[in-house]
Amino acid sequence: MTDAARWKATVYVGGLSSLVTTVNLHDAFIPFGEIVDITLPKNDAPNSTEPHRGFAYVEYEDSDDAKEAVDNMDQSEFFGRVLRVSAAKPPKSAEEGLGSKTAVWEQEGWLAEHAVSEEDRAATAAAHAGVDDRPEDPMQGLEGLDVAGPKPE
Repeated sequence: MTDAARWKATVYVGGLSSLVTTVNLHDAFIPFGEIVDITLPKNDAPNSTEPHRGFAYVEYEDSDDAKEAVDNMDQSEFFGRVLRVSAAKPPKSAEEGLGSKTAVWEQEGWLAEHAVSEEDRAATAAAHAGVDDRPEDPMQGLEGLDVAGPKPE
């Protein structure tokens, strides 16, 4: 299964109680289809008493099962907390977007979106060539004026 297909078959489960385990999640989400994997990220924060970070990912074999789980489990109560269940989003690449270590104009996606063709460059150069008809000195033509303001009548 490709990574894109795996993410389509994965649901995000948020708002979990600290008492929830992977066994509990498996029991709650198995009615909607065959579960491939359950990820319950551990809490890495020092001095924390929480065993996990309060969310999980449940991966199904089929993306239709994941949609069924979202439809049935979103806003349901689980261990005294209301769950937020939605389709999981794939993680952002460290090489793409504003948080990357590569300049945005050197990234493939940016280049594809903002590339300028040679025809557009030539048209722009031709348009700018015709604009240089203005006088050199911006004060040219003001020699006869010695007073600022409207002309006296």
